[in-house]
Amino acid sequence: MTVLRSIALFVLAAFAEIGGAWLVWQGVREHRGLLFVGAGVLALGAYGFVATLQPDSHFGRILAAYGGVFVAGSLAWAVIVDGFRPDRYDIAGALLCLAGVAVIMYAPRSA
Repeated sequence: MTVLRSIALFVLAAFAEIGGAWLVWQGVREHRGLLFVGAGVLALGAYGFVATLQPDSHFGRILAAYGGVFVAGSLAWAVIVDGFRPDRYDIAGALLCLAGVAVIMYAPRSA
């Protein structure tokens, strides 16, 4: 159950960070206004709080593992929201990143 909770938190964190960054991008680069920027800033702040809910107590490990989730999540966001078509190298890279997440977070360790 701890692994499933951790994965759910990574997904929630990715949604908050990637969505927040996208909202800021829309507000600034696409001239959609300060409401988008403000919502993005709030979402980015929420990401920081979600990360603290991970069951592992090591900040560096959580942030390193989240980097892999961010890579895969960013490509998924681009496909769903922006109509981006990843090529095989994008997909292979994202899968490698997720494999790294699995090793960093869920490999058995001695206490």
